[in-house]
Amino acid sequence: MAQGGAAARGAAKVQDQGWAWMVLVAAVVLQGLTLGFPSCIGVFFTDLQHEFQATNSETSWFPSIMVAVLHAGGPLCSILVKRFGCRFAVMVGGLLSSVGMVSSSFCKSLSQLYLTAGLITGLGSCFSFQAGVTALGYYFVRWRTLANALASTGVSIGLTLWPLLSQYLLDEMGWRNTFLIFGGILLNCCVCGAVMRPVKSLQEQTRKITCFQALQKYLAFDIFCQNKGYQIYTIGVTWMMMGFVLPHVYLVPYAIQNGVEERRAALLISIIGFINIFIRPLTGLLSGQTIFTGRRIYLYSLAVLLCGLSNFICVISAEFSMLIFYCVILSIAMSGIGALTFQVLMDVVEMDRFSSALGLFTILESITLLIGPPLTGLLVDITSDFRYVFYTSSFFLISASLFMVLSFCALEKKNKLKDTSKVPPDKATKTKGLKPYSVCFV
Repeated sequence: MAQGGAAARGAAKVQDQGWAWMVLVAAVVLQGLTLGFPSCIGVFFTDLQHEFQATNSETSWFPSIMVAVLHAGGPLCSILVKRFGCRFAVMVGGLLSSVGMVSSSFCKSLSQLYLTAGLITGLGSCFSFQAGVTALGYYFVRWRTLANALASTGVSIGLTLWPLLSQYLLDEMGWRNTFLIFGGILLNCCVCGAVMRPVKSLQEQTRKITCFQALQKYLAFDIFCQNKGYQIYTIGVTWMMMGFVLPHVYLVPYAIQNGVEERRAALLISIIGFINIFIRPLTGLLSGQTIFTGRRIYLYSLAVLLCGLSNFICVISAEFSMLIFYCVILSIAMSGIGALTFQVLMDVVEMDRFSSALGLFTILESITLLIGPPLTGLLVDITSDFRYVFYTSSFFLISASLFMVLSFCALEKKNKLKDTSKVPPDKATKTKGLKPYSVCFV
């Protein structure tokens, strides 16, 4: 018992101080290397299409598989963390990501690229990212919210730097040599993993939590059936993802098709990432205000609506100046979506079931992330008009936003009526202070 108390005190010494901040720096780098990496794929879209004489739909399967596996590989990552720990999982992920990109440089067909860069690199990125976030949670308690917010800036930094680096290397040495270099860069995930030393006194706790996450038999299907708020939100976000990723895949080829020079076209994605660096933390602070307590779903839906409406800007004109304006508006909307996605999920699901709810949530959205770009690419192949990419994106985003707002409003109204019927008249006024969906979604 004395040993257990000493171990707990040892854990307290490393949490929220000292080495924990080195782990935070590693987490920032990891998110830039993993979540930020798919943003550069659009730079290679035209070259890969010409190299393999492929259609837009066939070419778009490559980034779709990478992003879908990055989201859907969570349960496998949980098993790896449970068995070997966060440090090992991050380093294995870095190795897989590197092997995938090095192998991609030797691919002779798009189907081989689907396996190497899509599946292997996507799975490696998933392992490194999710295990890194888990390690961060163990190193921070008091400052956990701040640590996660700071770590997420790595995504924005990656969005900024990856496209610029990709275009420079593509111009200088072609896509094959660029992918080979990317394999070396992604090995830095292993360095980040080495920094994430295990917190010994939390080892048993880690086993219990990750085992619970990895072995949930029903992946929160019971929550999905019983919790209307979770049901609406999951359906809305899954539908939204059909259109959310499309501009990232097709913006660069759309700009090039309309006469924008390749370097300037790659700059558009970097502009989105650069603005995200500053807007995402501000959005997080704004959503944390008391006025939005219990109402973040409406703020989130507003961001989704703005994202959908912004697509009409580049449809009106493909001039470079107009595309920059589009990227500014899109980035602001994306910052809101990125900052609030998991926070809203925490609002509608009890925290003791959050991990299993997140598992089902990410797996379902990975399906639409996978099929969205290829289906839209098929539409572009038929029409030979890239504007349909943005029309399609707007349709899914705007309809998802309206679905979530109207559904939550109806659910809130229904629950208010139900609560009023249960509460005696003399106590009815006391229920007015409750959060809009604090009593009804579970």
